[in-house]
Amino acid sequence: MVPELELMRAVAREAARLVMEIYATDFEVELKAKDDPVTRADKEANRLICERLAAAFPAHGIVAEESAPTSDAALAEQAGTARTFFVDPVDGTREFAAKNGEFCVMIGLAEGGRALAGVIAVPVEDVLLSGVVGEGAATESLAGDGSDRTPVVLAPPSGELVAVVSRSHRSPRTDAFFATIGVTRELQCGSVGVKAARVLAGKAHLYVHPGGGAKLWDGCAPEAIVRAAGGSLTDAEGTPIDYRGELGLVRGLLAGHPSVVERVAKAVREELARSPRP
Repeated sequence: MVPELELMRAVAREAARLVMEIYATDFEVELKAKDDPVTRADKEANRLICERLAAAFPAHGIVAEESAPTSDAALAEQAGTARTFFVDPVDGTREFAAKNGEFCVMIGLAEGGRALAGVIAVPVEDVLLSGVVGEGAATESLAGDGSDRTPVVLAPPSGELVAVVSRSHRSPRTDAFFATIGVTRELQCGSVGVKAARVLAGKAHLYVHPGGGAKLWDGCAPEAIVRAAGGSLTDAEGTPIDYRGELGLVRGLLAGHPSVVERVAKAVREELARSPRP
């Protein structure tokens, strides 16, 4: 187990409590930019998480949504350290504002540009997911003490193929990919982390988002946990994500059992060969 993981679990629990305290109030929603909401929960959880991580691991870089580097040089400095934390204090702010429960706290850890460990806390569902690549993934009660921690292992799909799709950022290209691989049912959901949680819980076999919009902090924790559980999380073309690269995941996200991920990635690559990205 990497030494950072226990702190990541503890900090995610603390941040989740803070977020839920604000969730219970009549909070205001601001816009950082068009279609990019932010609340007091995002800002306060971001501050709490970053302070705790920096105090315990001062040599690590931190790339967090609400205090993101504002230049390529600053991003390279933070992401170029031996190990870097990627923090999304409230993944699914739009869902948080709508009070539909589909949001989470995510803390990921990358080493040498690859996802290594991750924690996803889903407060409304009392779920804490964690994992280290090569060492396994687990689920436990967010409100508990870890004594109910249970291993999570992704199994290949049998029977119907269920895909979890974005509630608010669905791409029209998704339908074509689903038809190609034979998706039989869709499950709508907000938040990248909550979508990953659906896949890890076996409620869906696949998550695909072929467009842009996601950032490095959206990918790191889910990738680490999905891979730790025996799954695969890549960009939509099947290429591993480099967490020392650009802040935006312009080539999308794709997660699930490796056998399904490769089928979708192949369909995406074939579609791009016919109609390249502009």
